[in-house]
Amino acid sequence: MNSACDPVTIGIVSISDRASQGVYEDKGLPALRDWLARALRNPITFVERLIPDEREVISATLIELADRAGCSLILTTGGTGPAPRDVTPEATLAVADRELPGFGEQMRQISLRFVPTAILSRQVGVIRGRSLILNLPGQPKSIAETLEGLKDAEGRVLVHGIFAAVPYCIDLIGGPYLETDEAVCAAFRPKSAQRPKPTCPPAG
Repeated sequence: MNSACDPVTIGIVSISDRASQGVYEDKGLPALRDWLARALRNPITFVERLIPDEREVISATLIELADRAGCSLILTTGGTGPAPRDVTPEATLAVADRELPGFGEQMRQISLRFVPTAILSRQVGVIRGRSLILNLPGQPKSIAETLEGLKDAEGRVLVHGIFAAVPYCIDLIGGPYLETDEAVCAAFRPKSAQRPKPTCPPAG
């Protein structure tokens, strides 16, 4: 049985033609890394990739991270809109064993609180083997909102972020037990799936 503070390997992938060519600084990887380091109490090993908007490259990268690097969770950012070069969802679905539509539905619900063009977003969530793969928006602010959810001025949850469901999903597919910092994101598990609170310090 995994302990609550087992180490976890997480793949983070920023998908952008111009950032991968050095035209401008990538902001996706730092945003993903910083949020996860705050949210998780587990020791984290990050496997990072900055790649262009090429369907075959994206699919190959996801396969590498899931099958060879052993990432329990893989988060991508970028390439989920309707433009011709936005092919991240197609590349993700091409390597999936199963799709989890609820992740994409919830991401759009969160974004619709801010902009009506959120209906153009095509993020998907899938399982490949024992890896959960999630497509996230491209902007750092949107990444945090999508993962963390929205709260009112008193800290009450208005809309749950998608990460609340991630630890239990990873439990169910045979991954490590992820423990979150509840001040950032409270993970939900049925009582039968909960384990004693860990004594380890926050990962970040």
